[in-house]
Amino acid sequence: MSLKNPRHTKELRRQLRQNMTDAERLLWDRLRNKQLCDVRVKRQYGIGPYVLDFYVPKADLAIEVDGKIHLNKETAEKDVNKDVFLKRNQIDVIRIKNEEVFEDLDAVIRLLEKVVQSRLKSK
Repeated sequence: MSLKNPRHTKELRRQLRQNMTDAERLLWDRLRNKQLCDVRVKRQYGIGPYVLDFYVPKADLAIEVDGKIHLNKETAEKDVNKDVFLKRNQIDVIRIKNEEVFEDLDAVIRLLEKVVQSRLKSK
């Protein structure tokens, strides 16, 4: 079984792409078409049993955009499990709050550029 974009998450990934949150949509407008460090960013990308909000394959970086539901204990535990799984598979995770995207998108982009550039240099 392939670790990346497994068949069993295909329909879920399609639904998530069609129903992105406002924060995800706003960020996607700045990530698509290689706008981030001239690297491809994929949205709603499957890795193992999980679907990532955004994935930068060249940098092995997952970008998760978290709303208030991620403050919920059960969701927070799922996030920890997801992060551990990804880390075990050499994928770093950066979590960004919805509020950060809405309040200072340029700062979020600068942070992502710094992380991606660092990951690319270490490869």
